[in-house]
Amino acid sequence: MKWFDKLFGSSGSSHDYDGEGYYHDYPFYNSGGWHEPDFLSSTEELDHAIALSLVEDHGRDKPSPEVDDEQLARALQESLNLERGPRFGNPFLFPHFPVPVVPRSNCAGCDKPLGYGRFLSCLGKNWHPECFSCRLCNKPISDREFSVQGRDAYHRECYKELFHPKCEVCHNFIPTNAAGLIEYRSHPFWNQKYCPRHEQDGTPRCGSCDRIQPADVQYAQLGDGRNLCLECLDTAVLDTKACQPLYREILNFYKTLGMRIDQEIPMLLVERSALNAAREGEKDGHAHTSETRGLCLSEEQTIATVFGRKPRMPIGPANFFTEPLKLIRHCEVTAILVLFGLTRLLTGSILAHELMHAWLRLDGGFPNLPNDVEEGICQVMSHIWLSGELKNLASKNSGSSSASKANPTHNAIQARLGKFYLHQIMTDSSPIYGDGFRRGYAAVTQFGLSRTIEHLRFTGDFP
Repeated sequence: MKWFDKLFGSSGSSHDYDGEGYYHDYPFYNSGGWHEPDFLSSTEELDHAIALSLVEDHGRDKPSPEVDDEQLARALQESLNLERGPRFGNPFLFPHFPVPVVPRSNCAGCDKPLGYGRFLSCLGKNWHPECFSCRLCNKPISDREFSVQGRDAYHRECYKELFHPKCEVCHNFIPTNAAGLIEYRSHPFWNQKYCPRHEQDGTPRCGSCDRIQPADVQYAQLGDGRNLCLECLDTAVLDTKACQPLYREILNFYKTLGMRIDQEIPMLLVERSALNAAREGEKDGHAHTSETRGLCLSEEQTIATVFGRKPRMPIGPANFFTEPLKLIRHCEVTAILVLFGLTRLLTGSILAHELMHAWLRLDGGFPNLPNDVEEGICQVMSHIWLSGELKNLASKNSGSSSASKANPTHNAIQARLGKFYLHQIMTDSSPIYGDGFRRGYAAVTQFGLSRTIEHLRFTGDFP
């Protein structure tokens, strides 16, 4: 038709061929957005050219001015009612997409025909622009860039809200590092994810379970630089007198194993400073961790023991008071000291550890055990006691009586804490406490506790 020549200048002109078998007749979408083809830059020119062509098709003779105007108006109206696209069946006019698309295929969003209007080819499917929407907010995606997860598309902000990890301490999006990668820390047991900066910015950490304090939660302060989360505070042992029933329970635990301790050994809860001072005054040559939580005391010392009451929030130094106590040595063991403010399970496991030191010294048959061997067998005793407590908690949860199910949430929290303390014992990386425990645990698992202890008595080492 002559309108084609009128539109492009001549039938022999270049038609913006893309090199892959398509002419760019459809509006197309790329990273820059929707685009009109270069040679359809003016809709008015195209409609006018079509109208002129339709007039020519009605007859080759030149019409009168009146007829020309009437036919031109009718042809223009008809052209406006036509769908955009290859109006005259030109087989070369296809949209500019990497994969050939049948113009009359259905939209992947609404399943209605695409017709010859604007459409988008993305994720291997064809869409009306308004149907290509975000999976999270269901609003159309009109941005130049969007994110994809699996087969679903998202606005970049929606994708970030849904998939970008948030810090469980400050609740902000975890920032990227200098390399542009998301970098965070994760607690090996609790799986608490947080920004790396919280390890150096003074954010409080629970002294019993090691979890970092979230921004919207208040931890209790013990007055010596330590903090307690609310779950640990629920069973925290804060008073020397209140700890005596637990101490007798651990003594009975040793009795049931045939390792009775007949001597009356004082047990005191103490502050961190008092415990560290007592550790420095010991001359037993034993290795201790940087954060000592318990001590089997052999020397005569004056110790400030802690007394207090069940605290109310906010907890602080005003909830406690100390009294000095002169410890007189009546046997190889002067006293058992334990850091105050720890949970019942953690306090019990420390008592089980320190009482094993006491039993070895009072027995008299285990002189000069290597540090890793003695600390290893003491950690084994802690592990045995904690494992028994977890079994008791499990039986309470599965019991049929109303008393056993009075507080299932409390039992579940205590079970999680007990598993954490077991995890700490088993994964300790120190060569004395960690490697010593793993050697001792392997020996007890294979030969039993009695045979392992007898082997220690004769050889000074694990079998």
